[in-house]
Amino acid sequence: MEGTNTIHSIDEYIIQFPEEVQEILKTLRKVIKDAAPDAEEKISYQMPTFVLYGNLVHFAAYKKHLGFYPTPSAISAFESALSEYKCSKGAVQFPLNKPIPYELITEMVKFRVEQNKKKAEGKLKKKK
Repeated sequence: MEGTNTIHSIDEYIIQFPEEVQEILKTLRKVIKDAAPDAEEKISYQMPTFVLYGNLVHFAAYKKHLGFYPTPSAISAFESALSEYKCSKGAVQFPLNKPIPYELITEMVKFRVEQNKKKAEGKLKKKK
């Protein structure tokens, strides 16, 4: 990636897309914020990222789909709910020409929040 195209905020990321994709990205951002109100926003790997006790989820828009990256554990945990979508180890593709399953995304984000909280608590216990 060239340094001149570096994105510094989620707002900057969203604004570069056509209006209909911007609306999907804005809604997705709100869904994630609502499911993880304490998470912080940042750009990581040039993608919008939410962080809470470590990376929570990433997302990115592409020409024909929305990429959602909730880690391999969430993909495994929601395998049956994701069966109609193209998935890889840590990602799922939601086609832009079909309704985005925001309720499912909410569940996945909440799952990741709990995972990261437990992991953080475990690290604290080890330090004592």
